[in-house]
Amino acid sequence: MSNNNSAIVSKVWSFCNTLRDDGVGYGDYLEQLTYLLFLKMVDEYSRPPHSRKMPIPAKYNWESLTSLKGAELESHYTILLRELGQQKGILGQIFTKSQNKIQDPAKLSKIIAMIDAEQWLMMGVKDKGDIYEGLLEKNAEDTKSGAGQYFTPRPLIHAMVKCVQPEPMKTIADPACGTGGFFLAAYDYLVDTYKLDKEQNKFLKYQTFFGNEIVASTRRLALMNLFLHNIGDIDSDNFISPADALIAPAPGRYDYVLANPPFGKKSSQTFTNEEGEQEKEELTYNRQDFWATTSNKQLNFVQHIRSMLKITGMAAVVLPDNVLFEGGAGETVRKRLMETTDLHTILRLPTGIFYAHGVKANVLFFDNKPASRNPWTKEVWFYDYRTNIHHTLKKNPLKLEDLQDFIDCYKAGKRNKRKETWAESNPDGRWRKFTYEEILERDKTSLDITWIKDKSLADLDNLPDPDELAGDIIENLESALAGFREIMVSLGKK
Repeated sequence: MSNNNSAIVSKVWSFCNTLRDDGVGYGDYLEQLTYLLFLKMVDEYSRPPHSRKMPIPAKYNWESLTSLKGAELESHYTILLRELGQQKGILGQIFTKSQNKIQDPAKLSKIIAMIDAEQWLMMGVKDKGDIYEGLLEKNAEDTKSGAGQYFTPRPLIHAMVKCVQPEPMKTIADPACGTGGFFLAAYDYLVDTYKLDKEQNKFLKYQTFFGNEIVASTRRLALMNLFLHNIGDIDSDNFISPADALIAPAPGRYDYVLANPPFGKKSSQTFTNEEGEQEKEELTYNRQDFWATTSNKQLNFVQHIRSMLKITGMAAVVLPDNVLFEGGAGETVRKRLMETTDLHTILRLPTGIFYAHGVKANVLFFDNKPASRNPWTKEVWFYDYRTNIHHTLKKNPLKLEDLQDFIDCYKAGKRNKRKETWAESNPDGRWRKFTYEEILERDKTSLDITWIKDKSLADLDNLPDPDELAGDIIENLESALAGFREIMVSLGKK
């Protein structure tokens, strides 16, 4: 991010601290910024040299805000949000269920002036996008708000995209797209790697991406994030659906699926019982195209993602450890995935890289294939970037260069040239393959495979820093608590 962009992020963000005294959280502030920034950019589009006819009624445009002060501004802004939420297309989606969270008109006026001071369209696409991404990351760091669960570490996303190497004129989907991180990384990769012609650019802008995001406030941030990166247009159709992706088959088949489905094992819905109390009910999706019926959310996403792929489609998906070792439906899904697709690579991720604590995750890379009598998976390559690796969000965050060795080993486009770094003579080699037959012989067809000795268990003189140890303890406790809660819920039902 350039110094000027950093300065704008700091300026925009420092104002949030003033608002926090009024009880306005990071997420609420980011939402208000989104509404105002969108209106300002629409205003810039409507003026020369663009002079575009815009779908916003004149009485609710940017000028209507800059010309008012005090209580008059506050009441007008509240009406404006409600009215624009009724509009069609991306406009209505960005303003859907919008509310004014800034009760002090003087502060609202100050934010409007701050946004008015910049010419947003004059900035490069990358600059605008970087500024908004910077704000989303800051919002994710506020762990209390829970926004981190919609934010995948950007270095991990970039590494996944570098391995998949999407090509122009192909479609990219994410059934749980959060704030749109995978789309943006794929967009940047395509723009940086290829000299796109007019037709390819048009396809990239309007037809490449399709996503689902059921949380209205997160979907709003994703739409704005894409709009600032020049994906879609103010009046284009909405390509991020508010529907729950798992309920029905996807509306199309896609060339690539890049995703980090939500963590938390069970799918559930909340309802009010006869006594007027809130209760949770486990959700199982009865889909004819699924191999197993289960309330395990991640296993459902694996099945759904496989069903979204074209016959030649490729997927890279972040999934927690339970998908690799759980019995029952888990074993069924693993076996069918290896039979119907080429599950060729698993990257074991370290803890301490996600904003949600207690997460042990992996990236599964698989290529879809046509129906066949014989299993498509012949061998699975594992890269263990977990054992003896310590990351923390603040002191040692994950960087792209940390994953460079994995990217080099992956050998995108020439996977037949892969070479193991593990050997009997090098037991700490992180890159190792296992045949389909070896995996089938494992208990429950488990893909949860480790071979490197954990030094923290063997060498007491070489313990990690106290804050790392404390972080590990917190993660393990939170993971255990989540498990206990699930047991409590099922006991309550019985």
